[in-house]
Amino acid sequence: MEVGAEGFARRLPRLRRRILRAAFVALDMEFTGLHSTSVQNNEPSLFDSPAERYVKARQSVQRFTLVQLGLAIFSKENSSKDVEFTLSASSIQFLSHYGFDYNKFLKDGIPYMNEVQEKILRQRLLAGTWKVCSTSNADRDVLKKAIDEVTSWIAVAKEEDTMILQDLNGDHVLEVQLVLRQALENVWTEPLGDKKVMVKKVSPEHRQLLENSSYDHCQKELILLSARGFTNLFQILVKANKPLVGHNMFMDLMHLHDKFYRPLPESYEEFKRNIHNLFPVIIDTKTVTKSVQKKCLFPRVSSLLEVYAVLCSSNLNPKGPPCPVIALASGCSRYAEKKSPHEAGYDAFLCGSVLLMSAHLLLCRSTDDAVEADPSFSHYLTVLAEHVNKVNFIRGGVSSINFSGEDVPCRHPPALIVHVQGWPGLTERQIYQEFKARCRFDVRRLSKNQFILLSSQYKHVRLVLRDYRHHPHLQVSVYRHWRHSPSVNCLLQISGIVALWSVLAFALGGTSSC
Repeated sequence: MEVGAEGFARRLPRLRRRILRAAFVALDMEFTGLHSTSVQNNEPSLFDSPAERYVKARQSVQRFTLVQLGLAIFSKENSSKDVEFTLSASSIQFLSHYGFDYNKFLKDGIPYMNEVQEKILRQRLLAGTWKVCSTSNADRDVLKKAIDEVTSWIAVAKEEDTMILQDLNGDHVLEVQLVLRQALENVWTEPLGDKKVMVKKVSPEHRQLLENSSYDHCQKELILLSARGFTNLFQILVKANKPLVGHNMFMDLMHLHDKFYRPLPESYEEFKRNIHNLFPVIIDTKTVTKSVQKKCLFPRVSSLLEVYAVLCSSNLNPKGPPCPVIALASGCSRYAEKKSPHEAGYDAFLCGSVLLMSAHLLLCRSTDDAVEADPSFSHYLTVLAEHVNKVNFIRGGVSSINFSGEDVPCRHPPALIVHVQGWPGLTERQIYQEFKARCRFDVRRLSKNQFILLSSQYKHVRLVLRDYRHHPHLQVSVYRHWRHSPSVNCLLQISGIVALWSVLAFALGGTSSC
């Protein structure tokens, strides 16, 4: 079900009810970009620690915004798991550099803001310094036409006379009212359905009374409610305290924090604490399916859609009870008829489905006793316990980020050291290109003529050691920290000098005493 700005507020109460009775909620996001090319060496590297990767990703998250956010709400209905509601919400960034753009957030995208942005807007509303900006010619034409109509009418109208502005789309109903009230002190406005606005001529005193009325559809709190947009649903998710499921969800969590909660902190550890406080139970299906591949002889596939297809088609559990049926709710049936990869709502549905099928496989394999035909989600959480709050870490120093504890380093193949001879001025990029034809290594300069190579595969390490055994300019060997580290070498040199001076001092002291 596609939800835009016009229908979002109306569906929010229903969404809240669905989330509160859900077993878990699956989420997926699409962004305007992943890695900022304006920052040098900003792409993921095997050399990255989680803190280093966080700094890189933080720069990208601050530059990019959301294109889509998809939710799939899974609840248990009788003997099946029902995807009660999927939401694919196109979105825009609400707070612009030059002020709050009311026209922009009323476009098809659902607006959002974090706590800092909301505080700024609230202060401007209370101070009366908020303004309306229309960016497109079409929007300006709509506003100009409305102002011209009302200005011509009000010159001859009497107090309490009314007129109707018609054929406004849902995007302009609120904005037209804000513009008219800001421009004319003797008018009052009220919305009439989705496309009409009633304009009434009133005295300034009557206008002040109406502004303080609880029935005002444009009062400041309602403006805030509209401006918060999807942030209202984010706050519902946080309060509901339901397990949050995603796939390769590190960047998703960073965007959730930055766009809906608070600007990302500089500290990686503070980011982890904040996310864990917001969502105490996080499950990354990428981490889960890695375990399934090892335990259940699961074919190695990469994309979420491929994982879903294998789980649906393969008879990986011939003896155990079948996985509960996953039924799509009304309004979402097209996902059963047509694949829509990289559509956020569809990927959220795949993500939750993959979790249920993977958990069912793990549950059936974890016990010799018969598994009941209709396991509850709490049973699934038991076998998923080792994966809870472990978010997959792509190409880095750890296999996963642990949001409820310490990150555990992963074991990579041994690093290689490349000693360059007779090839001056060689850069990391040139070294990368040299080895790229054979295999993929990440490269980091160690000294003027030395580079370290890291690979995720042992066969690549063996291949390079074999092929570069007699290379005229590049001497490749296994990196040994005690032997090749500049800091260790420096320490050994200092220790050697200290030892030499000690021997000389002892010898000279002994000669003097004789």
